[in-house]
Amino acid sequence: MANSKANERAGRPVRMKDIAKELGLSVATISKALSDAPDISREMKLLVRKRCAELNYQPNSAARSLVTSKTMAVGLVVPDLLKSFFAEIALGVARKLHPRGYTLVLSNSQEDPKLERWEVEQLLARSVDGIILASSQPPHNRGVLRAIEERKVPLVLLDRWFPHLRCDYIGADNFELGRMATAHLIETGCRRVAHITCARISTAATRALGYRAALAQNGLHAAPELVVQAANDAAGGHAAMLNLLNLSPTPDGVFCFNDGVAAGALKAILEAGLKVPDDVAVIGAGNLLYTDFLRVPLSTVDLGSGSMGERAAELLLDRLSGKSEVPPRKLTVPLSLIVRDSTRR
Repeated sequence: MANSKANERAGRPVRMKDIAKELGLSVATISKALSDAPDISREMKLLVRKRCAELNYQPNSAARSLVTSKTMAVGLVVPDLLKSFFAEIALGVARKLHPRGYTLVLSNSQEDPKLERWEVEQLLARSVDGIILASSQPPHNRGVLRAIEERKVPLVLLDRWFPHLRCDYIGADNFELGRMATAHLIETGCRRVAHITCARISTAATRALGYRAALAQNGLHAAPELVVQAANDAAGGHAAMLNLLNLSPTPDGVFCFNDGVAAGALKAILEAGLKVPDDVAVIGAGNLLYTDFLRVPLSTVDLGSGSMGERAAELLLDRLSGKSEVPPRKLTVPLSLIVRDSTRR
């Protein structure tokens, strides 16, 4: 203790060897404890971290990287941080990484495959220890993912799945999500159920299969004109819904592949002078933060975005802790139907 006080009086930052001297440990042990090495006990890690916090020890990440061959940085690339779904995922990832000493490097690809590739290349250039990625690439374009594989950087795919890729994955059962949302509309009395989708996004394409399955299970016809493509935002949902409202007869229910698109569809229906859900019932997916505060609160399917982020971080931490021989794991999150006024008849 006297040594650290002397450091403070001299205005010199506390160093790792000061911590080691105070605790009677080697510098290597302190470094391993801070890097969450598997051969250091949990009790020892807690002791070292507690003392470091008490002394306001600030590790020299560059020096530690030279010793451990780790940067203690993890990259997270998501399509749109303005959507609370991905913001909550980022918070969940951070909740798991920060106590283990990792810095989270956050990138926003803006649903642009080229920008995503550039962001990933920047993370690889920084030698991050691992990457968690919700990819904006088309379903069969795996070039950027192969680049990560070739560098042997641990990768966890989040929300969006790419077949035949050997890496861990956490996301929703999107087929079941689509089936669940569509079945709910049918249970409320809808018989001419439309679907707003986006073929270039893998989650949307799989949800569309669930939509068709629910119709078939209930003896209903999936009319081609009832399935329309949209851009992945509220404006896209608004434009797609206007097209559906021009049909005769109009749909009496619509499943939108996510809440942002559903918000746009809801606006188009109300602008047309129709009532939700009396004339057209609407359901989305994602349970974004604002959906309960829309003019008509939106029914949705909740994917547990915060817990999804936590599980993604846990999968990556397992790899970073040495479980590289474990076969790739594909995990799905529980789905919850949230019924609000947009479908409550």
